Amino acid sequence: MCSPEKEFVLSNGVSVPAVGFGTYKTADGAVLSAAIAQGYRHFDTASFYGTEAALGRAVAESGLPREDFFLTSKLWKTEMGYDAALRAFDATLERLGTGYLDLYLIHWPRPDLELADWAGLDRETWRALERLYESGQVRAIGVSNFLPHHLEPLLARANVAPMVDQLEFHPGYIQAEAAAFCQAHNILVEAWSPLGRNRLAGHPLLSQLAQVHGVSPAQICLRFALQQGVLPLPKSSSPERMAENLDLFSFALTEEEMAALRAMPQAGWSGEHPDRPRVQPQEVT
Repeated sequence: MCSPEKEFVLSNGVSVPAVGFGTYKTADGAVLSAAIAQGYRHFDTASFYGTEAALGRAVAESGLPREDFFLTSKLWKTEMGYDAALRAFDATLERLGTGYLDLYLIHWPRPDLELADWAGLDRETWRALERLYESGQVRAIGVSNFLPHHLEPLLARANVAPMVDQLEFHPGYIQAEAAAFCQAHNILVEAWSPLGRNRLAGHPLLSQLAQVHGVSPAQICLRFALQQGVLPLPKSSSPERMAENLDLFSFALTEEEMAALRAMPQAGWSGEHPDRPRVQPQEVT
């Protein structure tokens, strides 16, 4: 299990468990309950995922206090704008069955590639998140899939700076410029798809390092994120893998190993990019 002291601290002082559980395509309540049983207390969902209600039930049925959990959700592209974002937040709380959120994010910076004033829409949406934060309905606010050129106009006008940016991040796709920009601005990077959607399991370098350390390739990916100051959000339907993905603090990668992982050629990319049409993954892995 992830010990309580293993956490990140956001720019506003809020503590976040250092490994989260991603719920994309995981609406099975038994899987979510198994994750809680294995020790996960940090869960990442979104209105788009359709998993908020199942997660809320799993948390309620666990018998643990709500305060033991760190729950994140995100508003979708169709929920952007000041009033729409406030309505989306209320709907998220209703589905989760909780009176507050720990972290609320804008899911993507652009609702579509044709909108010219996407920066203006981002600012209006962010203004709603600031209101939710200032009212105490959410403990922290942030963004997802925002690159530096999306963050800069938001930071220029924000009263409260984003505390988190979720990015696709894994060996073979580390988005170094975006991650460095976030860290320079005290924005915690959280890694979605930290295992490259399992397309990295057979990669020779990861297999070699896994053998050296007596762990799995997945653990190498997750430990790599942690040592880069990035919070990983893995998911699994297997209780054994769930436990394995939390067991990241009994070994460490050397600087030479970290350098080799940072230098990996592109691999495992999902094909998603905020400014481009989606690319089929098989074309880029």
